[in-house]
Order: sequence, then C-alpha cells, then structure tokens
Amino acid sequence: MSFSKLSFGASAILAFANISAAYSLPPLIPKIPGVTELLNKVNFPLPILQIPTPALPTPVYTPSNIRPKKIGYYWTAAGDNSHADFLVSYSLDDDTFGTLLRVAEVPTSGNSPHHSGPSADGKTIWGGGLLSLLKTQDTGFFFDVSDPYEPVFKKSNRGLFSSIADEVRALPNGGFLITYMGSAVGTSPGRLVEVDANYDIVHEWPEDVPGLLNILGEQFSPHGLSIDVEANLILTSDFVVPATVLKPFTEILHANTLRLWDYHSRTIINTITIPNGGGIQDVKFIPGNKDHAAIATAVHTGEVWIIYPFKTDEHGKPGKAELLYALGEKAQDNTAIYSDITSDGRFAYFTCTTSNHIAQLDISDLHNVKRLDDPNVQQPIVGPHYVKVAPDQKHLAVTDYFVETGAIGNLNTVGDYKGLWIDIEENGALSFNRSINFSQDFTTGGVGGLRGGAKPHSVVVFDLTDPHNPLWY
Repeated sequence: MSFSKLSFGASAILAFANISAAYSLPPLIPKIPGVTELLNKVNFPLPILQIPTPALPTPVYTPSNIRPKKIGYYWTAAGDNSHADFLVSYSLDDDTFGTLLRVAEVPTSGNSPHHSGPSADGKTIWGGGLLSLLKTQDTGFFFDVSDPYEPVFKKSNRGLFSSIADEVRALPNGGFLITYMGSAVGTSPGRLVEVDANYDIVHEWPEDVPGLLNILGEQFSPHGLSIDVEANLILTSDFVVPATVLKPFTEILHANTLRLWDYHSRTIINTITIPNGGGIQDVKFIPGNKDHAAIATAVHTGEVWIIYPFKTDEHGKPGKAELLYALGEKAQDNTAIYSDITSDGRFAYFTCTTSNHIAQLDISDLHNVKRLDDPNVQQPIVGPHYVKVAPDQKHLAVTDYFVETGAIGNLNTVGDYKGLWIDIEENGALSFNRSINFSQDFTTGGVGGLRGGAKPHSVVVFDLTDPHNPLWY
C-alpha cells in the first residue's frame, strides 16, 4: 500500500489543526466485579482494534519501605495484557539493589507501555502507551512522584489528531514535548504533541500551513526527539508508519528522514534525508558540542549519522547529514537502534535489539571515533532496547524488551524482560553485572504479584545522593 493512501484519511483531519486537542475519555467498558474477570477470559484478538476490556483487579504485592538514594521507575506492561499496566519503582543502591518499592497502576491494560521521562522539576513522570489506540484508550499517563518513595497515578489524556506515543522531553517551564508516531488512526502523518504545565495537551504540531504541507508530502512518523533550547532547535526522527506493524499489512513502511524545527515557533525548518536509512529511530543532540551537532541512528544500514543543524544541505537549507560511524554487519536490519550519550558528550551507547548487543563509541573527537566494544563478543543481554545514562554518569540503565504485537501484528522481538544496571568504566566501556528479573517478580510467588510476568520498556532514574541537589533523568 502506498504512503499516499495511508495518509489520505489523516490529511482530512489535519485541516482542522488549530482545534484544541486535549481530552480524556473513560474506558468504554466499566469495571464490574465478577464480570470483568469473565470478560478477560473470553476476550479474543480482533484483526486490529481490540475489545476494550477493563483491567483485572489489582493483585496483592509486597512493597518495601526502605529509602534508597537511587531509584529506578520502570514503565511496564503486565505480562498477561489483562492486568493494569504500571510504573514500578526499585532500589538501585548497591546494598539493596533490586528491592521492589512501589507499584502504581494506571486504570487500563494492554497499552504496551513505551517511553517515559520526568518533568523539569522532577515531580511528574510521563509514560506513553504505544498501542493504547487499539483499545480506544488514553495514550499518555502521568504519575506524581513529588514524594519519590510513593509514586501515584495522576491522570491520562490523548491527542485529537495523533496516537502511538513515543519519545518525551521535558520543557524548561513545565510540561513536555512528545512524539506521537501516528495519526489518530495510526497512519502517517503523526505529530509533535505539546503538554502544558497542567499536563493537558495544548498543541499537536505542526499547525502552520507550510508545516502541514511538509508532513503530508513525505512520511512523518516521528519517533526520536531531542531539544537544544540554547540553539533554538528541535530534531525529530521518522521511524515507521505504525499501522504497518499490524496485520493485514505485510510490509513495514520505514522512513529515511528527520525534521529540523525552530524551537520557539514550533515550525519545521527542513526535512533531512539519510540515504537508505530504513527507519531513523533515534536522534540526540551531543551535549556541549560547539556546532550543536546531533547523532541519529539508521536501522537498516546499522549506521550512526551526525546532523549539523547550522551547515547547509545540497539545496542550501539548514541541516546537513554526514555518516559518522558504521556499526558493522551485525547491526544492520536490527529492528531497533536506540541511543544515549554521557553528559560530557564523550561516550555514546547504542542498543541493537535483535543482535543482542550494546555498541559503545568514544565520540569526543568526531573526526576520530573510537569503538570501545568488540561487536563479535556475546554480551549477557537478550533484546536490549531502551538505554539511559544514569545521572551519576557511572551507570547505564537498559531494558531488555522492545515490542510484542502478538498475533495481530508483524513486529515481535525477543527479550528476557530484565532491567539491567550496567557499570560504565572510566574509558567508557561497559561492565555487565546486575539486573532485575521482571518475569520472576511478577509471576506466582513474586514480590510484584501475579500479573502473568511483566515487560519493562523504559526507565526514569532518580539520584537522591545529595538531598540538596537531587537529580533525575
């Protein structure tokens, strides 16, 4: 099916882009004791949209009242897709590592929890639902973490013109920018969604006529997101048309583009193309780089590209892409390559999901990039995806789970559902030695209660080591 056909329905909606987009709806089927359990038992997969069954009752779990200095908040799917999805906090301290602290459930199940991130003031965590649309549920979930030891679900909402929530970045004065990879029906174009300080959706960008024509003219499926406020820039990277990962589609439509935006006006400056990229899953500005350069990951070619926003392309427009480093044959067609960079801009890490590997680069000299790992060495990980450098810059938090669409889809990657806490050595190399086993903690006899296992997709890390200077990321 062609891109133009996929975008046709969305284009009619986009004509009304200036309409307010913030709203929330209750579940279509309310919870009824004794009936909810039966509905979940007889539930069966439909071709795409799923029966919006309410979540099963909350199972008993065993919390801990310890007060660690380092906490990991994992945005997690119930393994059975019938219990509610949840944010679970764990101790990341050396002496109590892996101790479960609290479970904060959302009202719904089957959302396929995806990326998450903290607000600028560290009082709220947002988590997105990748597949919430399939049960006609809210797609953005907010948790109150003003008391970091007592996370509580706060509210949820959904966009009017967009769905399939992905990456999130906090805005300096409150609220978030969030990439929604698909339209309201999961096709292209998606949107860059803005949430205000009250955590209401107030914009679904672009809203100007040139911007709308841009995203209608070429696939706009924003996944990656990075902001450079100082340079007045935003970069989004286009990955896949979300609807095509589901049946009856037989081919996933990947993109080769990024959009360079003006931060203050939220308007698109230019579309940047990476040749034969086959899905530009992620983009990150390099901290402290004098040229405000960013790195982007091309999934098909297994390459890392550098984006220079103030250099011009072959058409004289801002934003030039240059190949930085080829990660090798084993990194090609890896389904997903996600990344993060240390705060000094020196080390970059790339999760190659289907080759079960984390590539490690020293990018302190962009003209002489050094690889720190051996791509032929088997690492003790299965299906790594989300990666985040901890606030202390001494650890890497990684989750071994990407996406499982099940019988209704074409994208099902293998993972062992672990949360890894990996040591970063002085030279930037990694030392694997600790992990949290979510399958074990959320099954029979597990401290998290029986939920058919659990699938952690992303993590937010709080470091309270210095009570006068708490850190979060």
